[in-house]
Amino acid sequence: MYAETIEFSTKTDDLIDITPEVEEIVGKSGVKEGLCLVFNIGSTGAILINEYEDRLLEDFREMFGKLTSGRHRHPSNAHSHLKAGLVGPGKIIGVKGGRLELGTWQSIIFCEFDVCPRERRVLVKVVGN
Repeated sequence: MYAETIEFSTKTDDLIDITPEVEEIVGKSGVKEGLCLVFNIGSTGAILINEYEDRLLEDFREMFGKLTSGRHRHPSNAHSHLKAGLVGPGKIIGVKGGRLELGTWQSIIFCEFDVCPRERRVLVKVVGN
């Protein structure tokens, strides 16, 4: 098993492609066949796997806004928690031949849903042989 944490700064409503950083960690792990966990440490960010294309990212932002609009009981950033809950804090990706098993257009995207910029930490843990 091998683990590292990716640390970075975000802006409000940021969608950040972290695929290169995760791929680098998988390479350093030496694991040829196994699994890679990518997990956000926090409750208002999430990990999404999808195509990283500007127009699609705008569509995601619009959809997230519609799904979490309305009145909320939690003060100030309920919509941030709700969006993160919909997407989820982490994903598990297969590793084959020492590489992530992602489709041609798939990227690992960190979703910043909080109402202000944050310092984020994402755990990447690679398990296998």
